Amino acid sequence: MRGACAANSSQLAMTRDRSDSECCPHRFGCTSVGRVLLTATGAVLLLVDFQQRLVPAIHDSDTVVARAVRLAEAAQLLGVPVCATEQYPTGLGPTVAELAGYPQNVVSKTSFSGVADPTLLPPAAREIVVGGVEAHVCVLQTVADLLAGEHRVVVVADAVGSRDPANRDAALERMRAHGAEIVTSEMVLFEWLRDSMHPRFREVQKLLR
Repeated sequence: MRGACAANSSQLAMTRDRSDSECCPHRFGCTSVGRVLLTATGAVLLLVDFQQRLVPAIHDSDTVVARAVRLAEAAQLLGVPVCATEQYPTGLGPTVAELAGYPQNVVSKTSFSGVADPTLLPPAAREIVVGGVEAHVCVLQTVADLLAGEHRVVVVADAVGSRDPANRDAALERMRAHGAEIVTSEMVLFEWLRDSMHPRFREVQKLLR
C-alpha cells in the first residue's frame, strides 16, 4: 500500500508539473513571462456602460473616465479593437462624449451582463481588457460570463467604478478570486508596447502625462 501511495504521489506531482506548464491563458499561476504579460495581439478593450446618466453618479468619475480614455487612445494607436456596451440607453443615455468616438462596436442591452449578445466581441478575441461601471453590477457579471467562456479577462482597477467605493472594492476582490486579473491602466499600456523601441512608444507615453 505504501508503494502504491508513493507511486500515486509521484504521478500527481507529474500531473501538477504538466498542468503548470500547460496552464490556460487566463490562469494567474502561469510561470512563463509570455503568458503572464498582456499582448496587443488578440486583445480587445471592452468598455462597459460608460453612459451619460450613469457616469456622474460614480465615485471619482472624472478619474475613471480619464483612465478609460487612456486605454481607448492606446488601443487605437496599437490596433486593439474597442467594443462597448450600453445598459438600457433609453433611460441611461448613450456613451459619454469622451469615449463615444472609440468603440467600433456598441451593443445595447437590458441584461446586466453584456456577453449575452454574441456580436459583442470579435471572434478572434483572446484577452479581454475591461473598464466600466458599475463595477459590482454590470462589470462583475460581464466578467463572470467572460471567464466562463474561457477568455483571459483583465480588469483595469483605475478604469472601473461604482457609486459606493466599497462596492467597487468588493467587486474587484470577487473578480480576482474567480480568475480575473486586476491591473492598472499603466500596466496595460506598457505590456501592450513591450519595448521602448516600439514605433508607437512616444505617442503612448504621452498618454501617461
